[in-house]
Amino acid sequence: MPVVKVIELLGTSTESFDDALKQAVERACKTIRGVRGLDVVSQNVVVKDGKITEYRVNVKVAFGLE
Repeated sequence: MPVVKVIELLGTSTESFDDALKQAVERACKTIRGVRGLDVVSQNVVVKDGKITEYRVNVKVAFGLE
């Protein structure tokens, strides 16, 4: 029976939520083997002077342990 570990990551982007999610996935896959899936926990933005300056996506990453 496989054992799966779950960690939480924060992806950020100045472009969009979609890009922030892509950044989180790409970064996770660079350092974690066996990524099986992601669960988006929350999304939020940073606002400065009435404009969105950063998109943030908080995700849970599931991967199998060897």
